[in-house]
Amino acid sequence: MPADTLRLFWPTPAEEWVEAAPIGNGRLGAMVFGGATSARWQINDGFAWSGSPDGPAVALAERTAAGAGPERLAEVRSAIDARDYRRAESLLLDLFEARWSQEFLPFVDLTIDVTSPGDSSYGGRELDLDDGVVTERFRVGDVPVMRRSWASRPAQAMCVEIVAEAPLDLRIALGSGERIRHRAASDGVVSLGVELPVDGAPLHEESAVDRRYAAAVDAERFDPFAVAALAADTDGELTTGNDVVTITGATRVLLTLSSSTNAEHWWHRDGRDVGRSATDARVAEAESRASAALAVGAERLLADHRSDLGGLLGGTSLTIGKRRSGRFEVATDVLRSGDDRLVATVMFQFGRYLLASSSRPGGPPANLQGIWNDQQRPPWSSNYTININTQMNYWGAELAGLSETHLPLFDLIQRVAENGTAVAAELYGANGWVAHHNTDLWGWALPVGAGHGDVSWAFWPMGGMWLATHLWTHYEATLDREFLECTALPLLRGATEFALSWLTEDGAGRLRTIPSTSPENLFIGPDGHRESLGSSTAMDISLIRRVFADTIATATVLGLQDDLTARITRAIPLLPAPAITAGGWLQEWAEDYEELNPAHRHISQVVALFPLGQIHPEGTPELAEAARQLLDRRGSGAMGWSWAWKMALRARLGDGEAVRSLLLEATRPYERDLHALAEADGGDWGGLAPNLFSTHPPVQLDGNYGFIVGIAATVVQGERGVVRLLPALPEAWSEGSVRGIRLPGAVSIDVEWAAGELVRASLVHTAGGAEPVRVTYRGAELSLLLSAEPIELSAYDFALVTR
Repeated sequence: MPADTLRLFWPTPAEEWVEAAPIGNGRLGAMVFGGATSARWQINDGFAWSGSPDGPAVALAERTAAGAGPERLAEVRSAIDARDYRRAESLLLDLFEARWSQEFLPFVDLTIDVTSPGDSSYGGRELDLDDGVVTERFRVGDVPVMRRSWASRPAQAMCVEIVAEAPLDLRIALGSGERIRHRAASDGVVSLGVELPVDGAPLHEESAVDRRYAAAVDAERFDPFAVAALAADTDGELTTGNDVVTITGATRVLLTLSSSTNAEHWWHRDGRDVGRSATDARVAEAESRASAALAVGAERLLADHRSDLGGLLGGTSLTIGKRRSGRFEVATDVLRSGDDRLVATVMFQFGRYLLASSSRPGGPPANLQGIWNDQQRPPWSSNYTININTQMNYWGAELAGLSETHLPLFDLIQRVAENGTAVAAELYGANGWVAHHNTDLWGWALPVGAGHGDVSWAFWPMGGMWLATHLWTHYEATLDREFLECTALPLLRGATEFALSWLTEDGAGRLRTIPSTSPENLFIGPDGHRESLGSSTAMDISLIRRVFADTIATATVLGLQDDLTARITRAIPLLPAPAITAGGWLQEWAEDYEELNPAHRHISQVVALFPLGQIHPEGTPELAEAARQLLDRRGSGAMGWSWAWKMALRARLGDGEAVRSLLLEATRPYERDLHALAEADGGDWGGLAPNLFSTHPPVQLDGNYGFIVGIAATVVQGERGVVRLLPALPEAWSEGSVRGIRLPGAVSIDVEWAAGELVRASLVHTAGGAEPVRVTYRGAELSLLLSAEPIELSAYDFALVTR
């Protein structure tokens, strides 16, 4: 094991899911509980969801049959203009709200029981955040044992290697809480197939009926079947039975587990049969994958895995203070140590590790819980919540050297756009494509809520706009012209077409969005009632403005000028400008309403500050100050994702002390019930679980992913053509280094600092050609032309500028 890696340590086996160690390869995820004589791995397949490909179309047909459509949308708009909010809400609830998006589900459990001739002892679990290997050491009787677990992307399998210093007897079993439809065992391989439900509902939906399974006629088109296969090799005696492998007299065991689902082949559009007749093919594929991985052997499997995941993670690192390498006990060294420099270092790498483990090309994107879930009705369906959470998962993808992890999100956006085109046309009479605040593996694009979801969150047709901003972000980071032309351009044009259709004139020559909500906040209406519906919320307009700008920029790069770019150019000056309330903070709604809850967890109106980059202290100081006033008014209290957003916003404002304070709050141990749904804006704020998962509560990993950006932005920030060094460094973080941070324009940067001052910065352009940049540090500025040859800078270079 390399001595210079960052390793997390738990001295005991996990008793609860939130204590287990996560591993994943972008398709398979597992939670390693550990244990000496009894151990468990709770396993997910990223394609194991409730639902079916035709679910979104069926739900849309239900809404249009109920009367939803452009004519009723016109009634909603008229009611809002007349301030008849009850009428507008009633129409949206009764006609436009569809059922729910679908659920990410648990898949199978792997358990190993070891016969012990005497007392056993356990030496703990160690998770290496630089290569994704969980190592355990323990004794069974007087026999020392080492066990390693990892999820291999090259082999497309989860691997478990056991090495004992004397023969052991083991019972290895597969199980599942889902409906079992297949069992088989032969020649060291066992397989277990499950049928997944075709409809589910989130945990908070009290009126949800029992899970619904596919009718026979529907299963001919799509069969929600998933199968896991476990292959075993040993120097002992091996026998197999249904769901069980029994091994006696073994000093060496290698297990490889893989899977196959019809949903995976639907996702890949590979033309394979995904109906009931494909059952045998899926079983054969899972067994073949597991057997092929087994044939590679433990040594090569581990080396290939370390090369793959370690290679991806190894290009970027961050150290606050002096400590990064070593083994850190989570409970004492991280959660309760008081060393926020180490905490920042660990949380930056842990977020990167989770993203690299849960989102890789060919698999689905990371959901609310990444790729890990043990509940059949998980909180918020463990889906894709696209009014902040899914986007936050990917804020650090480019910056933290994990660009390839961004690609699954674009696969999802394409599926959302396909369904969203029909939704835009049939529900709103609009061009382009639309998405609201939830989606799922099947590309759900409708409003959710089942007729009783509060419109403050259930009706928000800007989810697609926010997703679309990631397209240009990826291009700017990579300068990948093929991606821009083949993937980004059609999706951006579709999002823009919807925005142009959705915007209406306000009677005074301006454009507006109506109905409009500000996720997920409420205001006090003129009659004293709580309201959410209005027109032209700050978030709507900020997102539309950004998508318009991205579409024009894309057309410029590709040399395209047509009617669409002309229409955008005419529309931009007619959009409402950002406003400031009488109290001095950034205005959320078209009018200066009083917020129902000034401490609301969502801070939607400052999306223009971050991540959209439309507000900055240098270019728009008044708006930046108004954003600061808004953050002061909201307060620091939050849950994981809201803390992460506030950290990034404060860093953008140059307030490093606030970033540090927020991180200290966000990373304290959460010691209440991590399974309970806490009040969204109550006093029961989240913190970190024993395995460092971020919480709402309960667990949501968007906070973990979001911490990447807030921490890194204290050290380096930038947009195309601009690099800022140490722009928001807390005083207590006086020394440290970063390596391989990526900025727009295909810029890679290393920075070292000590005593709060720059020691060294190295900048390089990674896409060929040259890239002009302005580099700023403490008020001084240098203009550089970057190329493939690194340029080295120090504080002395900036001091020369100011003399």
